[in-house]
Amino acid sequence: MEQTHKNLDGFRFLPPGLAAWMQTYIPEQDFAGPIPWTALAKPLRQATLALVTSAGISLKSDPPFDMEREKKEPTWGDRSFRAIPRETTAEDIDVNHLHINTTYIQQDINVILPLARMAEFEREGLIGRLAPTAYSFYGFQWQSPDFLTEAIAPMAARMKTEGVEAVLLTPA
Repeated sequence: MEQTHKNLDGFRFLPPGLAAWMQTYIPEQDFAGPIPWTALAKPLRQATLALVTSAGISLKSDPPFDMEREKKEPTWGDRSFRAIPRETTAEDIDVNHLHINTTYIQQDINVILPLARMAEFEREGLIGRLAPTAYSFYGFQWQSPDFLTEAIAPMAARMKTEGVEAVLLTPA
């Protein structure tokens, strides 16, 4: 199947004033233009899907995201990520994030990381397969290109080994 490429306007659904303000912080030379888009090569009902969230979820057995440093350095955000097994429930997690209300996530992980819903979709044949691992990172990354090498690249490499073909990002 031939892949089609399109360009998306990443600011399309933002209020014009907010989009203009955000674009003042994006250096032109760092981007080659609009966000590239590649259509999924097969129907979603045949694809392996991974979930990724910026909500700062970690397993109780993992170290929490470092909010203390951000309290001291307000433009710093923890650049690490956490691997979350697909069977994870609200009882298994901690949520550490200074910029969101984490109460509902702690009560029901599916509010932001819909692992149980996606497992239902897998059983119903709406998606091919839910990947064995979901991922979480700390969503406050202010002008941090190191985040790409420290979190995004390793997550992508792990997803590749799990055969992930599509990702659903749930931003916090």
